[in-house]
Amino acid sequence: MDHLRVERGFSDNTWQAYQRDLLQYAAWLAGDGVESARDITPAHITRYAHVLRAAVPETKSAGPTYAPSSVARKLAAIRSWHKFLAREKDYSDPAAKMEAAKLVRRLPRVLSQEQVKALLDSPRLDSPEGVRDRAIIELLYSCGLRASELCGLHVGAIDERTEFVRCTGKGDKERMVPLGEAARDALKSYTDFSRPKLLEKRSVKKNTQKRLPVALFLGDTGRPFSRVSLYQMIRAHAGRAALPEWVTPHTLRHSFATHLLQNGADLRAIQEMLGHVDIATTQIYTHVETQHLRASYQKAHPRA
Repeated sequence: MDHLRVERGFSDNTWQAYQRDLLQYAAWLAGDGVESARDITPAHITRYAHVLRAAVPETKSAGPTYAPSSVARKLAAIRSWHKFLAREKDYSDPAAKMEAAKLVRRLPRVLSQEQVKALLDSPRLDSPEGVRDRAIIELLYSCGLRASELCGLHVGAIDERTEFVRCTGKGDKERMVPLGEAARDALKSYTDFSRPKLLEKRSVKKNTQKRLPVALFLGDTGRPFSRVSLYQMIRAHAGRAALPEWVTPHTLRHSFATHLLQNGADLRAIQEMLGHVDIATTQIYTHVETQHLRASYQKAHPRA
């Protein structure tokens, strides 16, 4: 785990996920009678992969079900661990011939511009929480931030002079994203009106120094806004706006990229703003745009 954090620069979220995955793997191996890493064979790994992929009865007591992406990550953690042992110890890697899981990339679901407007109009602007929620939704849609990136923003992340927001993405990589006028206005209302009132709600334990939180967005109790709170907030406003149940904070990131592409933005520029290392990751939005073009053609062409 030190190797993943220090040498490979994993983000906190990815590092924690790999740790959970490896602890789960170790528990399964122990249940299968394995006492040492040197006792692990390719057959063990194959059986464990089948367990992860197996269909599970609907009863919750029967165990968890995993999305294909989660299974792929768990197997990647296992390969990484065995590879590390083989490099650091006199150890034959039982996962050396294990192929990486091939994922069928699903097209992201996105909101229309009218649906985004309905979501933006949902928060009531007569309360600190409503002003905050509006600013968060504006920022997610304006900049295409991940949930962890938004929750990790600090009070100095917004550069009012250049009108950019500085965020830290996967692998602790920092990037600058332009900030739209609507988002700037919503953020100003939040920082001038809402954030000071949320700070007043902060409970401070006795005999502790009153340290003001550096997080830009604060929860209802004045503490830094969490990813769980962000998800719950977006779901609540999506429900009020009569939007589909699949709407999450990440939906606004997908919508940000798709709407930019539909309106003529360069794919490389979108890649830079999203913080994608590989342009192939960004190209999925071209498929979404192709679907949009096909739908427009079917609707408008007299011979379609």
